[in-house]
Amino acid sequence: MSDALSVRITIPDDVTFADLHMTRDPQTGDVSFDWSPIEAICAASDLDVALLRESEDNLAALVTAWYAEHLAHGGARDPVQDELIEEALIEGAHGETVSHKPGRA
Repeated sequence: MSDALSVRITIPDDVTFADLHMTRDPQTGDVSFDWSPIEAICAASDLDVALLRESEDNLAALVTAWYAEHLAHGGARDPVQDELIEEALIEGAHGETVSHKPGRA
């Protein structure tokens, strides 16, 4: 039995994946982005933004699903998101359950 909760997310027409302006610090691996698009999505979806601010897993699930839809509709690739997905795939293939910052594994 799963504890996962399914919610319908609405991406406002004036919000694009690129609006996140994702960047990654090459030294620490920390990801930065603009929260405004996430806040707009939460408002349009009647979702408390705290569910995403307080849970990296929830945030990652939203961003990953949004990115998949973005690409499916012809959107441009995002190098930071592509890198994060690749890292998750590699970690999963090796049975890793904890992410390490680049150069710190």
